Amino acid sequence: MSQDDLTPDRTAAPTGAPSDTARPSRPQAPPRSSGGTLALALLLALIAIVGVGYVAWRQVKLVRVSTVALHTTTGLEQRVNNMDHALTGTASQSATLLQRLNDADQINRSLREELLSQDQRMRDLEEAVGRLSEKTLSGQDAMRLDETESLLRMGSERYMLFHDAQSAAQAYALAGQSLAAVNDNAFDGVRQSIEAEHEALLKSQSGNREQLLDSIVQLRDGLAALPLKPLDEPAPSTNNGVWARIVRAFSGVVKISRDNGAPIDIADARIARELVALDLAQAQTALIAWDNDACLAALKRADAGLAGQFDAQAPAVRQARDQLALIGNQLKPAIPVQLGGALSELRNLRAVHALKSEPDDTAAPGEKKP
Repeated sequence: MSQDDLTPDRTAAPTGAPSDTARPSRPQAPPRSSGGTLALALLLALIAIVGVGYVAWRQVKLVRVSTVALHTTTGLEQRVNNMDHALTGTASQSATLLQRLNDADQINRSLREELLSQDQRMRDLEEAVGRLSEKTLSGQDAMRLDETESLLRMGSERYMLFHDAQSAAQAYALAGQSLAAVNDNAFDGVRQSIEAEHEALLKSQSGNREQLLDSIVQLRDGLAALPLKPLDEPAPSTNNGVWARIVRAFSGVVKISRDNGAPIDIADARIARELVALDLAQAQTALIAWDNDACLAALKRADAGLAGQFDAQAPAVRQARDQLALIGNQLKPAIPVQLGGALSELRNLRAVHALKSEPDDTAAPGEKKP
């Protein structure tokens, strides 16, 4: 709305007022006709009515606009008040949050300090556990080394006393397994020496003792079925000389023969079988006692008894003699194995480690090790 619209037309004369009073006095004009004066008055009245109507319309419009502006202003003022209250609440909440943040910051600082202290405690605990673990590992290693040394000593003594290569090889195998569990690379050379002696013992083993004992037992059980030499055994050769005829002439009166080479009669068959069975029993006992020499001697006596008292042409007798020869070949001593090198090397290494650990053991309890 412009200023010109709000300002009433000052040139228009008020309604009902004479035209000559609205204007300053002028020199009187010559009188006009009454018709022109009336038309002018009507025109001025119409202009005044239009002006008043326009002013009234503008006033009504201004009132409406003012009412709307008043309502809008009231709404805006209410919204501003609400926003003011909201801002006040937000400020109080911000202050509360700030206080909480400060409290949380203090709590975080205390927690950080506690975490740092816990971290230090954990480090101390880890160091203590590490030292304890080292002591435990050293104790376990010492136990494994003691076990390895005992197994090596038992294996070597078993081989030296009884020539039992199989049991000695088992002891060396267990010693190698025990030494492999030691967490120290310094004993790798000792482990290689143990493996070398173990392989030598495996190569020097004779036949399985249990199988040999079973073979001897089977021979003893089968003696009752072996045939003896026949009583009418023919002479190995004929001689028609003078002395041969004299011997044949007196053979019906006097007969001279050796006990171990002449055929025996039926009454003495049991004695022959018992003698061979006794030799086999002695061989079995010597085999159980790990006495290979005595076992070989008993097997030779049993073979001589089979050759002298039993029918050498019978397949069962030949098979028994072959079995005795096979047992004797399996009991022949192989190349002796030199044991003890791994045990000496292990003892030397343990002595060196003991000398190295003496300064650490004699240190003061409160003094830290370098």
